[in-house]
Amino acid sequence: MSEKTIFQKIIDREIPAPLVYEDEWVAAFNDVNPQAPIHVLIVPKKLIPRVGEAVAEDQATLGALLLAAGKIADKLGIKDRSKGFRLVINHGKDAGESVPHLHVHLLAGRSLEWPPG
Repeated sequence: MSEKTIFQKIIDREIPAPLVYEDEWVAAFNDVNPQAPIHVLIVPKKLIPRVGEAVAEDQATLGALLLAAGKIADKLGIKDRSKGFRLVINHGKDAGESVPHLHVHLLAGRSLEWPPG
């Protein structure tokens, strides 16, 4: 059996991290290395290594990630169109993936330039 990811350890409460949001599908917490004033990681409780490895059976989990993002944005007061937020999913080293556990970055609190990266 392979070692748990840091996100699995947070979900299992083996590593303390104040949760911004949690439901039966996901857990969300602030990034320890924030790239914006608001930087929340939304992590499925089911281990899916990366988005490109998701399968049809993961459809509900994938949907839960995006629905949670909207709920978190509302809770943080950034859902309003005049403020806004960005969602980012990295797949692979060149994209910036550092933890092999699918997660969504919710970024907000400043103007986010386009194109990213």
